[in-house]
Amino acid sequence: MDSTPSQKNLLRLRCLVQNYDWGLKGHDSRVARLYARNSGSEIRPDSPYAELWMGTHQSGPSFVVHAPRASNGVSVDVDDDDDDDVGVSLKKWISENPNVLGDKVLHNWGCDLPFLFKVLSVAKALSIQAHPNKELARALHKARPDLYKDDNHKPEMALAITEFEALCGFISLEELKGVLCNVPEIVELVGSGYANQILHINEQDGEEKVKSVLRSIFTQLMSASKEMITKVLSNVKSRLQIESQVRKLTDKELLVLRLEKQYPADVGVISAFFFNYVKLNPGEALYLGADELHAYVSGECIECMATSDNVVRAGLTPKLRDVKTLCSMLTYKQGFPEILQGVPLNSYVRRYLPPFDEFEVDQCILPRGASTVFPAVSGPSIFLVMAGEGIMHAGSSKGEVVTEGDVLFAPANTEISIESESELQLYRAGVNDRLFQASL
Repeated sequence: MDSTPSQKNLLRLRCLVQNYDWGLKGHDSRVARLYARNSGSEIRPDSPYAELWMGTHQSGPSFVVHAPRASNGVSVDVDDDDDDDVGVSLKKWISENPNVLGDKVLHNWGCDLPFLFKVLSVAKALSIQAHPNKELARALHKARPDLYKDDNHKPEMALAITEFEALCGFISLEELKGVLCNVPEIVELVGSGYANQILHINEQDGEEKVKSVLRSIFTQLMSASKEMITKVLSNVKSRLQIESQVRKLTDKELLVLRLEKQYPADVGVISAFFFNYVKLNPGEALYLGADELHAYVSGECIECMATSDNVVRAGLTPKLRDVKTLCSMLTYKQGFPEILQGVPLNSYVRRYLPPFDEFEVDQCILPRGASTVFPAVSGPSIFLVMAGEGIMHAGSSKGEVVTEGDVLFAPANTEISIESESELQLYRAGVNDRLFQASL
């Protein structure tokens, strides 16, 4: 297949949706609205729409769409012989046109996109989870390919579109001591021996000793019997309801009561006391390395990650749990996560750079009648139009009309210019610029 004419053009993508149970339902879900615009599908009002996937992962691949609209009404073909509106998968098209990735990306990751781009619409908490590092991912995939679908690690970043809540990493040692003093049900669950290890240790004992003690008490907590968890959560719920009559409950206590309604008798509810409770405002982001524990709680976000779907779960889920693997793999780092505000590139674009080579995300908010340029970069990009309408040009090619729900692939070394016809909000995912700067 000769795809040379398309290699410097924007490719429109048809993307897939994941209907996980925790997603917002019907038209309340931004994922649903974007997916409907992207695919032409009807929104089912009672169905959850959790994630829109943009990329090449086999669990939710994107496809190249025939005849993208051009501003002059001329079609842009992708040279596929099928008669359907959707042509080849993006992964197949890239494999047949590997130069669209750029030399550095090809050298580092082979003939595939190194990142997976998503939109999430979260109605209720996702599982207490972590994503394995590369070595563990290879072992898990080899042992259980039915559960762990690939052999890659999965560092990720969530960029809030709305107010967004998450549990992320372990609270500090001093905060944890406070929890054991103020939440007696946890001591009842794990036993006074484990609790006393935390209460009697301090930072001067060394980071590895603190991590070892934290690993022990957390593993004990997550391994508790269903009967004990049910009893302890009932006691927590009763105590907090009584105490709410005489004092204002903390944000964490209110969250625990919310989680208990979503996941009754689940160990993930009581374990929430161990984690940082993060509230992101729109435009703020947090990132998570491999083996870092987290659970998204509510809100909508852009998410980007290495191309993987490996998840090890241990709570707040009806899915299979692997408590032993989760508790053994975690880093047990303590303290509040870094919140990214984005670095302004110009008046309209902010860049979010996590410490991972595979990806970065740009946010562009373009007022009506304004224009901006995304300079050519040495790797591929995916653009998502979140809202509004405009015209997008690849290099000197004729412009294409883009509107809400459009997803476009831009090859490496392609300058992209955009003009807005109404306020335009879009996001770009690409390979982390630090990778290319380091090779200069």
